[in-house]
Amino acid sequence: MAEALKPRDGKDVEQAVQWALAEGRPLEVVGRGSKRALGRPGQSDLTLDLSGLSGVTLYEPEELVLSARAGTPLAEVEALVREKGQQLAFEPMDYGPVLGGSAGDGSLGGALAANLSGPRRIKAGAARDHFLGVAAVSGRGETFKSGGRVVKNVTGYDLCKVLAGSFGTLAIMTEVTIKTLPRPETEETVLLVGLDDARANAAMTAAMTSACDVSAAAHLPAGIAAAFDSLDGAATALRLEGFAPSVRHRKNALIAVLKPFGVPEFFDESRSRAFWLGVRDVKPFCADVSVAERPLWRISTAPSHGNALTAMLPRDAQWFYDWAGGLIWATLPESDDGGAATIRRATAALGGHATLVRAPAAVRAAVDVFEPQNGALATVSKRVKESFDPKGILNPSRMWAGM
Repeated sequence: MAEALKPRDGKDVEQAVQWALAEGRPLEVVGRGSKRALGRPGQSDLTLDLSGLSGVTLYEPEELVLSARAGTPLAEVEALVREKGQQLAFEPMDYGPVLGGSAGDGSLGGALAANLSGPRRIKAGAARDHFLGVAAVSGRGETFKSGGRVVKNVTGYDLCKVLAGSFGTLAIMTEVTIKTLPRPETEETVLLVGLDDARANAAMTAAMTSACDVSAAAHLPAGIAAAFDSLDGAATALRLEGFAPSVRHRKNALIAVLKPFGVPEFFDESRSRAFWLGVRDVKPFCADVSVAERPLWRISTAPSHGNALTAMLPRDAQWFYDWAGGLIWATLPESDDGGAATIRRATAALGGHATLVRAPAAVRAAVDVFEPQNGALATVSKRVKESFDPKGILNPSRMWAGM
């Protein structure tokens, strides 16, 4: 059974890393464990559990800034800002259910370490775009700080951007500062029913290139859409957010833009919020046991290539599109490589990158879970890793084998 260290503050984290260095013990760094099964299987029998580093340390709604310890539950942060009429605009997804865990177990630090984002990514950006400051401990056992509490304060290297998406392989974040934004007064979703993938892509492109300020666009093929509000047939969804008069005006404009694609239907605010929560958390590939056990891939490509990419997947694969076609969630039949050869061949041909989100540990140990790195990019990544963690004790091989 793996040992666990549970620090109470940043100083404890620093001392834990220094001890691990002295003992030659690699550390599995865990926030609250909701994404533990994402990535290559752990290479350590010693866990650094950051759930004790919890609590909001500063929140100034009028300044749109919040600081909290890295292990603070993300659900707690979202509830706090919601009370003040604000939100985390990057709409971080909850990986718990899709990985077989519970909803609401993720941490704020984990959201930043994984650079999470949801359907609003096409408008608001990902977690790294809202990451203002950090206090962290490197693999050298040294505490450092970067950034601050305002957006325009970066000089030299922006280490927040470096740490976002590093999955705890470079440094252990102990306290983070993020930007908050006003929560839209209302929202509504415009739906087109019955379009095939190619026609849906054209409709989403028309909407996104219009002046309607669409904040989310997704297409659910027939069979997938049934998981969302009992939709019958394929559904192409477009979200409008903001003040009520603005939403009404843009809704009418969007109806005109979409006229060549059919007569739209609509979700009011409550149905819209529930629908996009399901898209964010990949609802169709969580609930059905027959699907929830299949390998799950997260594929990012140019929106114009989404339909061509899914055409290269096996006949019994299932998928849906987010980010106006630029993000594809796909489940593939079970196989020795989890479909890695097929996915890598498709992204090589059409451009993009893919992450194996869910598969048995044996599969995740045998294939590249994250997009393979070659040449100059692999060299740079190795140098960055060695700069932060020269002994390789932080989440070793979590992202790529031997690194």
